[in-house]
Amino acid sequence: QVQLVESGGGSVQAGGSLRLSCVASGSAGIPYYMAWFRQAPGLEREGVAAIYTEGGTAYYAASVKGRFTISRDYHKATVYLQMNSLKPEDTATYYCAARRDSLWGNDPLLTSTYEQWGQGTQVTVSS
Repeated sequence: QVQLVESGGGSVQAGGSLRLSCVASGSAGIPYYMAWFRQAPGLEREGVAAIYTEGGTAYYAASVKGRFTISRDYHKATVYLQMNSLKPEDTATYYCAARRDSLWGNDPLLTSTYEQWGQGTQVTVSS
């Protein structure tokens, strides 16, 4: 079992930047895949970015590509989400997710791909 703890959320004006962190802890070691999802009030949880922690291959939603960057520190079992050029529509609770196994054809940006979830961190972007 892995535990995920997010940090780094906050309030920022449009055009600003934030960096989220997610630390994975537990006896299983760093999961194969980790991802960031977000959920705004009244909307479904959506995938933002995902990363293969060993090789570093990254995946992005079209809405954030070019503005957000996911990265990992393998030895610290930590994944980051650098968010630049933030927009009011990026306002949401951001969740870290983890998958122990290979993808086996699963979409890395779907909630059903992941087994473990963090508690979430709020990001608010004002215009």
